[in-house]
Amino acid sequence: MKLRLFLDSSVLFAAAYSKHGHSYDLIHLAIDDQVTLVTSPLVLLETTRNLASSAPEHLAALQRILEAIPFEMVRPTTREVRAAARHVVLKDAPILAAARKAKVDYLVTLDKKHLLGKPELAQYARTLIAAPQEVVQGLTPNPKKLL
Repeated sequence: MKLRLFLDSSVLFAAAYSKHGHSYDLIHLAIDDQVTLVTSPLVLLETTRNLASSAPEHLAALQRILEAIPFEMVRPTTREVRAAARHVVLKDAPILAAARKAKVDYLVTLDKKHLLGKPELAQYARTLIAAPQEVVQGLTPNPKKLL
C-alpha cells in the first residue's frame, strides 16, 4: 500500500522553485506512483500567491507539477479548522485540519517554527509530521538516484 503524504505550501513552493532537493524528489515519487500526494485548495492558493509575489518565473513549474500529478484534494470544514486552531497558530490550522481529515501517513512540511518537532500536533493530526528529507530517506534506499 502506497504512503499518503499531505504536502503543505512550503513543500510545493520548494518543489516548484527547484528541481533539486527532497521536495522535488517527492514529486518524482508521486509521478512514479510510489506515493499518493494530498493537499488542499488553500495550500494551492497560498503556494501560487507566494510564488507570484517572490518568484513568478517558477509559476509555470508549479503548473507542470499540478498537471503531472493527480493530487487528492481535501477540504476541511470551518468547524475542523476551528478545532485545529486550539492546537496550532491560526495560519496553520487549515493545514493541520486538512491533514487530519485526509488520514495521511505524513504531513510533509518545511515549517520548523510551527509544525516540525511538535509531537502534540502530530498526535492531534493523527499522523507523523516530517520534513521532505526524512520522508524521502525513509522511502528510498538511495534518494540521490531520483535526481
